[in-house]
Amino acid sequence: MSKFGNYVQEAYDELIHKVSWPTWEDLQQTTIIVLIALGMVTAVVFGMDFVSKNTLELVYKILGK
Repeated sequence: MSKFGNYVQEAYDELIHKVSWPTWEDLQQTTIIVLIALGMVTAVVFGMDFVSKNTLELVYKILGK
């Protein structure tokens, strides 16, 4: 049990004294960047889905199925 307690103590010490946490402004900026990137990826996937759906519908219509 002392190994686990030692691990928890070292993890706590590292989180408190060695980790550099971002400022509130940095956190807001990176959140906005992530949301914009997510919106762009979502738009690309939606566009690919829309194009492939319409293409397949056209092919099925031509083939008469």
